[in-house]
Amino acid sequence: MNRSRFAAIVLAAGEGTRLNSARPKVLHEIAGQPMIRHVLDALRPLDPAATVVVLGRDSDSVARAVAPSQSVIQFPPRGTGDAVRVAGPILGDRLAEDGITDVVVLFGDTPLLRAETIAELLAARRASPEVAVAVAGMRPADPGAYGRLVLGADGALLRIVEARDANAEERAIGLCNGGIMAIDAARAFDLVDRIGNDNAKREFYLTDIVAIARGQGLACRVVELPAEELLGVNTRAELAAAEALMQDRLRRRAMENGATLVAPDTVFFSADTRLGRDVVVEPNVVFGPGVTLADNVRIRSFSHLEGAVIASGAIVGPFARLRPGAVLEEDVHVGNFVEVKASRLGAGAKASHLSYLGDSDIGAGTNIGAGTITCNYDGVNKWRTTIGERAFIGSNTALVAPVTVGDGAIVAAGSVVTSDVPADALTIARGNQVDKPGRAAEIRARLLKEKG
Repeated sequence: MNRSRFAAIVLAAGEGTRLNSARPKVLHEIAGQPMIRHVLDALRPLDPAATVVVLGRDSDSVARAVAPSQSVIQFPPRGTGDAVRVAGPILGDRLAEDGITDVVVLFGDTPLLRAETIAELLAARRASPEVAVAVAGMRPADPGAYGRLVLGADGALLRIVEARDANAEERAIGLCNGGIMAIDAARAFDLVDRIGNDNAKREFYLTDIVAIARGQGLACRVVELPAEELLGVNTRAELAAAEALMQDRLRRRAMENGATLVAPDTVFFSADTRLGRDVVVEPNVVFGPGVTLADNVRIRSFSHLEGAVIASGAIVGPFARLRPGAVLEEDVHVGNFVEVKASRLGAGAKASHLSYLGDSDIGAGTNIGAGTITCNYDGVNKWRTTIGERAFIGSNTALVAPVTVGDGAIVAAGSVVTSDVPADALTIARGNQVDKPGRAAEIRARLLKEKG
């Protein structure tokens, strides 16, 4: 199968009113990524010759999210058949010029769809030149509001009946419309142009294309595909259910690729999380977008990571937070209640507890004492802190950026460092201790007398 010779139309004009949100439906996230990006990611391995996303009015944010895919506005919203019709002029002469044989129609709110499933649908359409339309079928546990697929005695698809237009016999059918279709490109837009709106909602249903094709003596068939992948998201409950299914998929993938998840159900991934072999993830860890772990990394319990790159042998947590721009080189240790943001920790560096390291470059082998903070923000600008190799930063040190600590330097505990520290220097930046013998007893006696 020449996988590159098809065009994809992704329908994303739905307003998602049942989500009760100001955000367009398809931009609600699953595994840290907008739903529609999951659909486009499923298309990418198949290399479509063209992808057109059909948007609703005031959908600039969706257009930005789907770029560089082309987009077109459907307004007013008049149903799925009209949405496909709107995409026709965008494809225009490309169907013939690029040798496109199929048009695949998908929905932007089906984030669990996989490339393999789309490929299976395409293969079914191409299996016979007589097949004008191949429709994805599924058997959900609750057919509910899904359209029903009416088959002939020979198993051919006769028509699709929307649930609201179905009679009792048709509603009893368990085989439901999965939404996505593969259509013979040479016939696609002629068939779409023939769709009418004689139905309960006065809309142009793409599903009517099957009966129209059959009326012209063309063959239509059903490809039964996993219901899990075809389920759309229309409510917050369905959004949560899709998230759970996606997380289960991502956990299985991580373990198949050689990671150990001590308590898989408590670990949450983003779609782009990358784990090396022999990674160990302890319970209650959250991976936000943009995290990459090399081999032999351990993430301890209750840690939150986002936008971080972690090299082999590193240990993170428990209760650590890595924010975007955190880079941990080989064998770095970041311990409990340490936050790292836009900072690089060199090989073997350690920050074991209770520290904030923001906008910093920390050299190999350096030890960061408990309670150390880099004071990176002056209320207007962010500034960087640079710490050399094999330095020792004592507990409760404040490094007021911009500041540099040289290789091998020692900064005494409790220091507030406002100037550069030379290499191999001992820096003490705190007030001198003053002891006044006997004064503590005098103070207590006075306080007790005042208390009466």
